[in-house]
Parts: sequence; structure tokens; C-alpha cells
Amino acid sequence: MAPPTPPPPPPGAPPAELPDWSDLLTLSIDRAAAVPLFRQLHGELRRAILSGAAAPGGRLPATRALAARLGVSRTLVVAVYEQLVAEGYASGRAGAGTFVSREMVERPALPKPVAAPVERPGTAQRYAALRPDDAQFRDQAFNIGRCGFDDRTLRLWRRLSAAALRQAQAPWFGYSDPRGAPALREAVARYLRAARGVQCDPGQILILAGVQQAIDLVIKILIAPGDAVWMEDPTYPATHAAMVAAQARIVPVPVDRSGLVVAAGVAAAPVARAAYVTPSHQSPSGVVLSMARRLELLAWARQARAWVIEDDYDSEFRYAGRPLASLQGIDGGERVIYLGTFSKVIFPGLRLGYAVVPPELLDAMIAARYLTDRHPAALTEAVVTAFLEQGHFAAHLRRMCTQYRQARDHLVAALCARFGDALGIDVPDQGMHLTARLPEGVRDVAVAAAGLARGVTLRPMSRLYLAAPPVSALMLGFTGYSLDALDRGVRLLGEVLAGQDRRFALESKGQRSFIR
Repeated sequence: MAPPTPPPPPPGAPPAELPDWSDLLTLSIDRAAAVPLFRQLHGELRRAILSGAAAPGGRLPATRALAARLGVSRTLVVAVYEQLVAEGYASGRAGAGTFVSREMVERPALPKPVAAPVERPGTAQRYAALRPDDAQFRDQAFNIGRCGFDDRTLRLWRRLSAAALRQAQAPWFGYSDPRGAPALREAVARYLRAARGVQCDPGQILILAGVQQAIDLVIKILIAPGDAVWMEDPTYPATHAAMVAAQARIVPVPVDRSGLVVAAGVAAAPVARAAYVTPSHQSPSGVVLSMARRLELLAWARQARAWVIEDDYDSEFRYAGRPLASLQGIDGGERVIYLGTFSKVIFPGLRLGYAVVPPELLDAMIAARYLTDRHPAALTEAVVTAFLEQGHFAAHLRRMCTQYRQARDHLVAALCARFGDALGIDVPDQGMHLTARLPEGVRDVAVAAAGLARGVTLRPMSRLYLAAPPVSALMLGFTGYSLDALDRGVRLLGEVLAGQDRRFALESKGQRSFIR
């Protein structure tokens, strides 16, 4: 359950008081100018109001304070305010001050200065072309990466946050280590050694703003333009976009039922700078990299002196059996950079992840992090540290695994009841989404576009293929939604498919029949 948001004000309620930015208004006068001071100040305030710098309903600076700031008489400022009130730009309240008129919401458009066209740099053009799809920000079934956040975790988070804020002399109110707080790195190291078999000490861990920042930093220290990088095909789009922006030479390596086909990667680029993999739960297909392929990949990395970037983004959610050991644990941390996140397992707004960095790259990674954003948000680190050290994280994971398994099973049952074998449903043993393969001739991109129009998010998988023949399938997230929301999503999916292909026919009772 997502954290509650404050309710909107009731209809007809008086507008809330706006924040007071009045002392920050940029106002200036020139005593040497021929224009009288009254006209100068009146023009400055009028422009601030018309441009929106002084918002409708916002307070204008106090007359005494503004007079002192500009070095003019208070009488002059009072006269200017009276003129603005008379013209309808402002209104006065006895004992409260002078405010911009709320009727100034509709401002006349100011003429824009004519400027010569500016050519956008090539780097800016590359990044602009990689702007994320707004669909991923929609909070509706079946968007992926959504997290459950139950009442127990919410109460704990409030208590731990309040406890951290009560420590007024705590170190998290100042600058901190670019790697992150030592206590949190120690807690993460203990967790990774126990849960994922990662071989590390706290000094190798960097606390970062999620896996995406970790990937960005790894690219900065490892990848030069033109360097060959293996990428799974299909692949995770955000990492692919980051590699494109860095001008890496992307080498698509196909994925089969055993994961990355290492032999195909060796044949395409025997010498590459790095390989990016999601071995525990391949994104997006969901397959697990077999032990034989893991050993094959690590052997290639040692021989080619390449680096393996292991994105272990959702291994915490395992619904059957135990996950295979991390690549980093098998390798011993020699050639593997291990990435993980709390944003997937606690809540995305936390923006907290980590990287386990081999010793040879550690100094470079710390420097890149320092130059990017100096250090993590220390107050957030304090709360997460307490959450881990006091045992709440393990309990939260157990509750979420139970909740997510129930959601997965409910969604699979609903899809089977509605569509039978018309959809090829791959039921995952772990993770936060499943894939549903569409019948031949039904395009997942068209289905996804129609879904957005009906209020359901359906991620098309065919867009994530680089060179391999694309599969028309939908990625359906099942975490972070109520069972009712999943049922509604299935109903909307049925309506979308019926509108896309006449072979889908919905019966009056809502059950499906599929005409081959």
C-alpha cells in the first residue's frame, strides 16, 4: 500500500496561503537614471507580477523592509503600493500587508525577445533522443517496478525517521563519506554475505541513488566511446540508453532458456570492455542464467580481462526454491561489479541502492561519485541503517514475498480464466513482473498504445530486442497493486485485445472465448 497523500481541499474552500517568497524578488532601481524613482519601482513590481515571479495571492515585500533594501524612503514604497492597488495589480489587507491580486491568474502574454536560433550540441541531442517514456510514471496496473508498502512498515518508517531527527548533533546533518555511512555499509555487507553469497567488506561498498546511478558511474570509469560492451538481447532499456549516450559499441548477445548465450558473445566480440547481465532474473524475459553459463561467462571475463556488471535488481523476491549464488560470489569479486537496490524492495521514492566494487576500481568509483553528487542523503541513510540493524528489513521482505506471491498467483489465475491458452503466460519463480506472449499477428506495441488510452499500462517487450527476432509479448507488473486493481487490469486488457484482434471475443458474463 502506498503512503497516504493528503486529501484535496473541499470545493469552495478558501485558497491556502502561498509561501512567502517576497524577500527574494529581484528588484533594482538606478538613482543616476532620468526616470523618477517612483516610476522605476512601479515598473519593477508590475513586471514581477505580470511575469509570475510574484504569484497571484502572494505577499509583496513589507514596505519598511523594501525601503531599507533599496535605500529609498518608506513613503515612496507606500505610494507605489497604493498605485498598484488602484490599478488592480494588488490588494491590501489591514494588518497583514499587500498581496498580488488573485485576479492576475490570467496574465497578458509578454512579447518574447527575438533571438538567433541556437544549435543544440550533439551530446544534448543524444540525451534528448533518450528521454524516458512518460508511461513508466503512471500508477496503474500493470506498470512494473511498483512496491507494496504495508501499514506496519509505514509505522516503523515514521518512528525511525522521528528518532533520527531527534538526534540534533548527529553526523548526518553535515557532509559525509562519498561511499556512504560506515554503519550502513557494514549492514549492507552483512546482508549481502548472508543472502546473496557476495564476498566483500564494507570498504568495497558504495551507497548510491539506485542502480541507475551505479550504472552511470560504472560507465564513466570503464567505458570510452567505441568500447565494445556485451548486452543481453532483449535488454533492460535504461541501461541500454545509458550505453548509447556514452557512445559504447553495443554487442547484442541473445538470451535463451538458460540465459545469456556466452558463446554467441565470444563469437561477436571476443574482446570487450564489459558485459552487462541480469543473471538472477533476466530483464525482461525473466529467465535465470544457468550455473554452466555463469562459469562460462566468468571464464571469458578473466581471459579477456573484461568486467562483468551484475545487476541483481530484484533477487530478494523468490517464490520457489533458493536463487543461484551471485556471480560476484562465484568470482570472488575479481572481475564482477555487483549492483543492488533498496528502491525495489522498500519503495522507489527512497532512491537508495549500492554497488560492490572490485578493489582495482574502487578509488575511481569513489572519485566519480564525489564529482557527481558528493555523497548520499545522510538522513535517509540513518533511517535505512536502523531499518536493517533492528531486523525490520528481513521481516518486511517476508511480508512482501507473501503478498507478491499471492498477487502473482491471483493474476495468473485471472489471465488463465479470461484468456485460456490464448496468451502464453510465463509464470516467474521470482521478481515483480510476468510476461504474456501474444498470438501471432497481434502487435504488442499497438496493444500497449490502446491500453494507455483505456487506463492500463502494458509494456511491449518487442521494443527491448536489439538484434534478435523480437517476440510480441507484454510485461505485466503484479506488485504494489490490490487484487481488485489486478482484476480491473485483466478486464481492461480483455477489452483492449478485443479491439485489436477479432479473434478475441468477450462473452456477456465477462468470460472469454478465443476463436482460432
